[in-house]
Amino acid sequence: MQQFSIRDIEHLCGIKAHTLRAWEQRYQLGISDRPGGQHRVYSNEDLKEWLRISYLYHNGCKISTIAAMSTAEREERLEKAYATDNPDEGFIHQLIEASLDFNKDKFEKIIHAVVLRNGIEHCVQRIFYPYLHRIGLLWLTNNAIPAQEHFASHIIRKKLLVAIDGLDKMELAGPRILLFAPAGEYHEIPLLTAHYFFKKAGFRTVYFGTNVSPESLVYYLSHQPVDYLYTHVITFLQETSPEAYILELKQQFKGKIIRSGPAFRQLPENSADEIVLHSLEELIRFTQKLKDQPAI
Repeated sequence: MQQFSIRDIEHLCGIKAHTLRAWEQRYQLGISDRPGGQHRVYSNEDLKEWLRISYLYHNGCKISTIAAMSTAEREERLEKAYATDNPDEGFIHQLIEASLDFNKDKFEKIIHAVVLRNGIEHCVQRIFYPYLHRIGLLWLTNNAIPAQEHFASHIIRKKLLVAIDGLDKMELAGPRILLFAPAGEYHEIPLLTAHYFFKKAGFRTVYFGTNVSPESLVYYLSHQPVDYLYTHVITFLQETSPEAYILELKQQFKGKIIRSGPAFRQLPENSADEIVLHSLEELIRFTQKLKDQPAI
């Protein structure tokens, strides 16, 4: 059985640990096990219960009212809240529940519904990224099995690929951009997202994907012109530091380098041949700005 700490519950539900403890004691909500007098541990079912409680609470329902509800009343209230109060947050909670159980059918059904209802761009910004951020918090504390992140990312990846393929008939005349993640980096969702927005803006994209060796990159650049390199790194660079990696790219490539991702967060941003993007919103703004410039 998978186990979570109260800090994991705090991160996913957006409610401070001391508040959760107080609610447990006062209202007997989400009572968890404490094996051998150790710290509280929570199961998948405990986490799902807290997700539902926190959703109702964040959407205006008093905790005393939630505590007084039966399970059936709480489920009925949740269904109404998901539809009217904050549907994006509701979808995020449902995706977390489905991924905890590796419920592929439920996860895909939710994904299909939200894309059909809101479009891929809204879903990427308001649902997929916030969801992956919360799952990533668990992954970083070793309490979300990496398989859960891979399970979810694979399904989201399929939706992004369909959206990108749908842009194939567009006339492309903008800058030439090569997108890749270096050797050892396998997180693909941010890279595919950038690919979608660059391609939608009419840029000529070359998508190398994740885990790209330096040799593959150098070989392509020696044969084909590229105006920009775009790379996104979350957690891993093989046998080098972020500073050394960017320096190596500059030695191999004379155009501009667009970099994003947590691994580059601490690097200085004062280089004229670099563009640093800190968020999805910055990526979208940069894409629009670049679109307005004359073609290279």
